[in-house]
Amino acid sequence: MLHIYNTLTREKERFKPIRQEIVKLYFCGPTVYNYAHIGNLRAYISADLVIKTMKFLGYKVSVLMNITDVDDKTIRDSQKAWEKLKNFTEKYTGIFLEDIEKIWINKADKIVPISTLIDEMVDMTNILLKKWYAYIWDDNSIYYDISKFKDYGKLAHLDFSGLKSSVRIDNDEYDKDNASDFVLWKAWKKEDWENYWEKEFIENNVIASDSEAIQESWNNKKTGLLHTSQWQAKNQEWQSAMITIKGRPGWHIECSACNLTHFWPEIDIHMWWVDLIFPHHQNEIAQTEAVTWKKFARYWIHSWHLMVDGKKMSKSLGNFHTLRDIEKKYEWKVSNSILYRSFRLSFINWKYKDNIDFSFKKLEQNFNSIERIDETIKKLYLAKKSLISEKDITTQKSWVLKVKWIRREFRDSMQVFVTDYIEKLEDDFDFVEALAVFYNFITFVNKELQNISLEEYNAIIDMLKTFNEVFWIIDFTDNTNIEIPEDIQEKLKLRNGAKKDKDFTLADRIRNEIDDLWYKIVDDRNGSRVERK
Repeated sequence: MLHIYNTLTREKERFKPIRQEIVKLYFCGPTVYNYAHIGNLRAYISADLVIKTMKFLGYKVSVLMNITDVDDKTIRDSQKAWEKLKNFTEKYTGIFLEDIEKIWINKADKIVPISTLIDEMVDMTNILLKKWYAYIWDDNSIYYDISKFKDYGKLAHLDFSGLKSSVRIDNDEYDKDNASDFVLWKAWKKEDWENYWEKEFIENNVIASDSEAIQESWNNKKTGLLHTSQWQAKNQEWQSAMITIKGRPGWHIECSACNLTHFWPEIDIHMWWVDLIFPHHQNEIAQTEAVTWKKFARYWIHSWHLMVDGKKMSKSLGNFHTLRDIEKKYEWKVSNSILYRSFRLSFINWKYKDNIDFSFKKLEQNFNSIERIDETIKKLYLAKKSLISEKDITTQKSWVLKVKWIRREFRDSMQVFVTDYIEKLEDDFDFVEALAVFYNFITFVNKELQNISLEEYNAIIDMLKTFNEVFWIIDFTDNTNIEIPEDIQEKLKLRNGAKKDKDFTLADRIRNEIDDLWYKIVDDRNGSRVERK
């Protein structure tokens, strides 16, 4: 049974989906104003591992992600680049999607740019105005009154009982010490340039709110959000109280509108990284539950930071690296996917609730780990060829074929591996321990290679594919059929001759020459051979 550490309760809980037939999972997408740094990608890999695990365990998961293409940062940096906001954000959206594809992160089933949900955010804001959870301030910005939401601060485990009233903040990001009424709709300022919408809102200071009627009308909605014009038709008495406000949405209402539009009204799991617990995720809860009067998300999963020299990797500190930086530094590891698999492995071998200390040295150590895995795969393919050859020859000569089938002790070992693997995954996605089971299995395979039957070989490959359903660090490409050029083969003969004559200086020099030509010498119990890197 799957157990998840729930940020909301600070406890590990047995996972019980709202509906057995589908699990609704949402995670916050990127703010597309620059390249995603590898600290951002750590959170996306964590989400990907969780989703792949749940699918491996048999859950049907529907995944939703937004793209923040309208906010303070996107507007600011598009202006610096002298580009229209739409062109600017579409460029970085494309780059982000390319990056996650390289590291085998499956795209969400639905990817929703927030700029396509303006009307839905206006609808939500109007409902909050009608219910008196929101108000229009003197500058025509619309704020959420957090004093009206009794459980405000519950997700972040903060006590806001002594909060001062009538304090507002229109910044997208702020800390708990500045907790206050947050902005839902930002009135236009000259620094926004042409990035605004003119929308109609209810002046709740001149009308009476009928919460029960509002809720009944809202609950009768089947799919999507009602447009403001539809609300006007249903509520004629409010038409005279509508005012037009030129502006744009605040950041926090974006995810709420995305979920209400596509997942209405409750979701099973909400993911992202720990910095968004407050204020973003706390504000999502306040907005959404005030609209629906239902529990927004059952389980909250938060991954932690990527650290550099003891500090959180971030653009604001300037201590970040992008995937392109890594590719440039290790370009010779790109063609055979070792770089991307090693990068992914860097984040699998840590618990998602722990900070990760990033260093290039640790990444390079993972190169070696991936190459050892690749070597095991090659040995398996070579063993298969030998097994098939022996079987074919024996059959052709009409000899009695001694088929080993699958030995009992082998079958028992395989059962232990798969059971341990599943247990680790079900224990709050313990990828560190699950990876340890995988490494033990690799050791087991290397010990058994000389003794396995063809049936056991097939069982091993199936088990490796089982591991890879979640990890995605194994390359199953068969490189054993690659033809080695004659000049490389001649160098191998010269190197082996030098080694036999104990001229190790010459042998090492020839090995290095072969290495510089993108080949490598493999010495094992079957002798020496050259393989493509």
